[in-house]
Amino acid sequence: MIKDRQVRLLRQKLMKGKTQETAAAMAGMSVRSARKWQRGSLPSETKPERWWRTRSDPFDGVWEDEIDPLLRGDPTGQLKATTIIEWLEEQHPGRFDSSHLRTLQRRLQDWRALHGPDQEVYFPQEHPPGREAQMDFTHGKALGVTIAGQPYPHLLFHLILSHSGWRYAEVAGGETFLALKQGLQNALWTLGGVPEVVRSDNAAALTHEIRRSRARALNDNYAALLDHYGLQSTRINRGKSHENGVAEHAHYRLKDAMDQALILRGSRDFHTADDYAYFVREMVEKRNRLVKGKLEQEMACLRPLPPAPMPEYANYRSKVRRWSTIQVAGRSYSVPSRLIGQEVQVRLYADWVEVYYKGRFVERMARVHDDGEVSVNYRHVIGSLVRKPGAFARYRYREQLFPTLRFRLAYDALREWRGERADVEYVRILHLAATTMEASVEGALSQFLESGQPFNYTQVRELVKPKPPEAPALVLSGKPDLKIYDGLLVSSLTAAEVCG
Repeated sequence: MIKDRQVRLLRQKLMKGKTQETAAAMAGMSVRSARKWQRGSLPSETKPERWWRTRSDPFDGVWEDEIDPLLRGDPTGQLKATTIIEWLEEQHPGRFDSSHLRTLQRRLQDWRALHGPDQEVYFPQEHPPGREAQMDFTHGKALGVTIAGQPYPHLLFHLILSHSGWRYAEVAGGETFLALKQGLQNALWTLGGVPEVVRSDNAAALTHEIRRSRARALNDNYAALLDHYGLQSTRINRGKSHENGVAEHAHYRLKDAMDQALILRGSRDFHTADDYAYFVREMVEKRNRLVKGKLEQEMACLRPLPPAPMPEYANYRSKVRRWSTIQVAGRSYSVPSRLIGQEVQVRLYADWVEVYYKGRFVERMARVHDDGEVSVNYRHVIGSLVRKPGAFARYRYREQLFPTLRFRLAYDALREWRGERADVEYVRILHLAATTMEASVEGALSQFLESGQPFNYTQVRELVKPKPPEAPALVLSGKPDLKIYDGLLVSSLTAAEVCG
């Protein structure tokens, strides 16, 4: 039987000047059939529409009396065919089963097309050059990226110009205001201009709820950022992600391109997070080369940047508590214990935290994003802990005191061999790592773990103890001959007489 696609191919080849025999062969039909279908209607258009049934209606007697009233009582069109089939099985045991499901689904589709509720209409929009950019965060979990073999949960901040399709993307640790602030500013300064409007969702990082009306209003920080660049804000309705359609479609396109590139790369593992960030930038640049012409037109419609970007951090003040931690934006971070009782200044960035004491830099650590998570550096507390090792067993943040997996395995092995004494031995080993080199201690622990032999702090210390430098052999020289210096003296006197 000749198909529509064969006839279309035949006609395309004939229009391009192919002979009837060649076009017929390329379309997979005989020359006689080619003569018949080279003009006129398509095969599907010549078939009469079938209006009669080829088998009895399985819903005869129940559609009008039982199913139709159910559908009319569902004004939103949410009732599913699976639910109706289960209901019919209960009402008419033995008459209906899952084999009737597909038939019922087709009947529901036809009924709702004629009698069902109106559906939501989507309105395609025109995007004048220079008017709008859309921004949003998207999850990168589906990409399966790992860093040094470890899972790398992350987000991507994504900004797209609605007219040209130019985009900017960067890795983000969390959907926070500072991450958005950093991403938006980096995007605008990379672009070299500012559109009129930026469109986003109603994320809590940007807006707050007005209690009486339950509407959303811009928070002060986001409003100040928009004012700095002269941007207007438009936001989608809650639960209506399609209203940010340019960004949503761009998310799909970018992640699909990244996924394909990772397949070609042969690995989804990167040595460092910086290597992965560079990969993301490369993918964005490749996508932007496709819209270079439209971007050149849009650049003429963008407004100039302000003289300088806003600071990409938020300032906090915090007093160091007696357990050597500070509280910043609801998260706990350890600091050197010498600061206990003092007030410090904290700069909170999108992905890291900086601590200052009276304007002097003290510490920098990765930012904690998840609720309830803390950041404790064992070097900040080990000086006190080694004097009170009994506190280790029930220390609230004990899991933070295993710098690497090797240290955790070593502690487990010590528990097996030495029981409660393991706490003392491990704390001393940890103190050794803080006062010498962590990598050397980890190497020593690896050797002991691989050997399977019990070990203790003293044995680890002996293994990592630096070897004393060997003194070079004493070189004995002969007694100096002073006649050489007498000769120099005589020569200098003779030269002085000559000059005199």
